[in-house]
Amino acid sequence: MQFVSSTKVAPDRTDVPRHVAIIMDGNGRWAKRQHLPRFAGHKKGVEAVRAAVQACVDRGIAYLTLFAFSSENWRRPAEEVALLMELFTGALTSEVSKLHKNGIRLRIVGDISRFDRRIQTLITDAESLTATNTRLTLSIAANYGGRWDILQAMSRMIASRPRDAAEAFSEQDLAPYLSMSYAPEPDLFIRTGGEQRVSNFLLWQLAYTELYFTDMLWPDFGPVALDEAIEWYRARERRFGRTSEQLQAERESDVVSEDRAASPFMQSGIDA
Repeated sequence: MQFVSSTKVAPDRTDVPRHVAIIMDGNGRWAKRQHLPRFAGHKKGVEAVRAAVQACVDRGIAYLTLFAFSSENWRRPAEEVALLMELFTGALTSEVSKLHKNGIRLRIVGDISRFDRRIQTLITDAESLTATNTRLTLSIAANYGGRWDILQAMSRMIASRPRDAAEAFSEQDLAPYLSMSYAPEPDLFIRTGGEQRVSNFLLWQLAYTELYFTDMLWPDFGPVALDEAIEWYRARERRFGRTSEQLQAERESDVVSEDRAASPFMQSGIDA
């Protein structure tokens, strides 16, 4: 399934976001506050991931995308990167069967070619095992960067065209080649840890996403915090280029249509 860009068609407004994307920031600072090594914060962060997945399932959220490791995170100390790869391997080994049992589809988005062969095999096997699950699509962005995503999509799109093709490209032409072409654009973006930037995450897809920032560190972010973010989201006026007056007119029209549909006279064709 290919979803239409929000710059072309305004998506339907729902009280519960269909797609939530999260930058899980603050694991290291959480560990420091607990007088623990940074790796302990990352392990605690995995527990928060489990809670977030369950909370999204419980609330009817269809897509959850988590930024686990950026293409810039290779710049971190080699020891920390090695520990993160060990944690990633452990999660793929121990968590995938649980996800599958609970009807959750797992997708890994990013340039996985830099990971060692074992991780690449675990990723392939996990995606294959969970491919037909529909309860929730959990996407993990690993060795991912928004600019990389756009560039690789452009390269693949151009390569798919005849060399003598002269027509201009459109958003619809590029869309199938983006890493997350299988998912609608995020409705709600959450970043924990107090920073207020998107850090090269889903640059194309976040064009009309509501951006929510919290000082809470990721290991402390639980279902209550998610509910607070969703309540904030519900209060947002999502215009997608339209005016407030247009939105109000649409809401009033929807109410009239619902009233007509509910009327027994309208349903039976009787002129009231």
